[in-house]
Amino acid sequence: MPQANNTKPTLLSRIVWRLLRWLFNAKAYRLENHPPKLPKFILVGAPHTSNWDFIYFAGAVQEVGIKPSFIGKHTLFKWPMTRFMYDMGGMPIDRSAPRGYVNSVIDRIEAADEIALVIAAEGSRTTDGRWRSGFYHIAHGAGVPIVPAWLDVSTGRAGFGEALIPSGDFLADLGKIAEFYKSKMPHCERFDVLAAQARGELESPGKKSG
Repeated sequence: MPQANNTKPTLLSRIVWRLLRWLFNAKAYRLENHPPKLPKFILVGAPHTSNWDFIYFAGAVQEVGIKPSFIGKHTLFKWPMTRFMYDMGGMPIDRSAPRGYVNSVIDRIEAADEIALVIAAEGSRTTDGRWRSGFYHIAHGAGVPIVPAWLDVSTGRAGFGEALIPSGDFLADLGKIAEFYKSKMPHCERFDVLAAQARGELESPGKKSG
């Protein structure tokens, strides 16, 4: 079970979060803006080109005062890592649960008073730029907005976009997201691929043809 709100986070988790924030500032990234103030939302960050992206992104989120949550395999929350995983914002999900992965996450969001759930929509750093649709189905099912975040290692700039309320039309909303990212990082070819996916020119990852 998650720790109580009045339980002080472990020393290790406090050290890790301070380190992530320090690394972000040491890299001298310039935050152009802060995310909208919302009680619940899905936070998607892109592009994901190296393992350092997540570290700097986590530092940026900490810098703006957000305590992020992330989805983790339930087996990672066993002793002795239980407290640490919860303190870091971990949300244990059993992918084999009868209600399924997406519905399990939706249940967690609905039960929370406040949550900023970070999801890597690209899936992995080896993607060609197409996004998986899980983040969208979670946001739509839970009735929470999607907030896009970006971090450009080539210019040292980072920021957040406006909240997008899922309409139920994945490709149409994906087109709006791709347009936002292209406006911030026009040189990034991954967002050209994302735009092509939104236009239906490329299949979404995991979607079977026929």
